[in-house]
Amino acid sequence: MKFLGLDYGTKRIGVAISDDGGTLAFPKAILPNDLNIFEKLDEIFQGENIREIIIGESTDFSGKPNPLSTKIEIFILELRRRFKLPIHRQKEFLTSVEARRYKKLSGPAKRFKNNRKELGPLQTHNKLKRAKNSRADAAAAALILQRYLDKINK
Repeated sequence: MKFLGLDYGTKRIGVAISDDGGTLAFPKAILPNDLNIFEKLDEIFQGENIREIIIGESTDFSGKPNPLSTKIEIFILELRRRFKLPIHRQKEFLTSVEARRYKKLSGPAKRFKNNRKELGPLQTHNKLKRAKNSRADAAAAALILQRYLDKINK
């Protein structure tokens, strides 16, 4: 049985999947959180034979729901309506920070070209920062999923 882990964000959603035995989690994709999100998730569900969904539960530093929590709950309602799969919540406190730290995302800087003109230092910095953050979304989803798998496999 495979599990799907989600790290919900207002701009992007990190996606992770488990191995067939439900023991290990792996980053899968970063999807834009737009009108096509459920169609893209459906493609993953069909291709990976997903049986359960684990989604990060967002809280503030005191453990109380934060402004993102309401959006996550609405997203969960739509997931349930569309896919009819079991959905579980897993605390996601600081998983994006942890993902950036452990994924060693700060490799050597690359030069980006845009219309054959080199970007300035600030533009290059912003583009690198966006790339690092988006890669961290899938890694954060894998951390959320792995925590859940560890909990149920004890």
